[in-house]
Amino acid sequence: MAKEKPATPNVQAFADHHVITQPNPLRRVLRRVDEKDLDDPVARAEKALAGLSGQFKDWMVIECDRLAAAHAAVLERGFTTETREELFRAAHDIKGDAATFGFPIAGAAAESLTRIIEHAPDLERVPAELIAHHINAIQAIVRENAKIDNAGMAAALGRKLRGVADEYLAAVNRDRPEHLEAILAPSIVPGE
Repeated sequence: MAKEKPATPNVQAFADHHVITQPNPLRRVLRRVDEKDLDDPVARAEKALAGLSGQFKDWMVIECDRLAAAHAAVLERGFTTETREELFRAAHDIKGDAATFGFPIAGAAAESLTRIIEHAPDLERVPAELIAHHINAIQAIVRENAKIDNAGMAAALGRKLRGVADEYLAAVNRDRPEHLEAILAPSIVPGE
């Protein structure tokens, strides 16, 4: 099948400038739609999300269970390539899903955990309590999220975990400047 030769640009010359108009090959495939048939994909997506929102807590509980199982595997077998990757993936998924599912503070705690896994030079030397506190905090935040008076406490817990994790990572990476730059960068997680 031979390709059509592209149309040439339209050039209008004026005394002090030229206006070049590129041809738009998409015009041939564009289909005009009656205003009554307009589709709003954003409204459609919001409606779909609203219909699913009742399941968000269940999905976050499933993600928390996956995180707990990954942590149990680490406790049982130590940090192998497989257990490290599963713990990281579980925390990373929570970090990414938490704000969408209505748990932004859990996302901040999960981000702090992923930073530890990503930047600790030797995971075997990371205090076990530091990892356990992150996992317990994420589970508590998801479990207690419906209680509005706990939001301030959960946010303070998330900030404290991030602070302790950053302090630990800065200490163990003092000789690794490429990691210090990433460690000292501000959080990118929504709701932080």
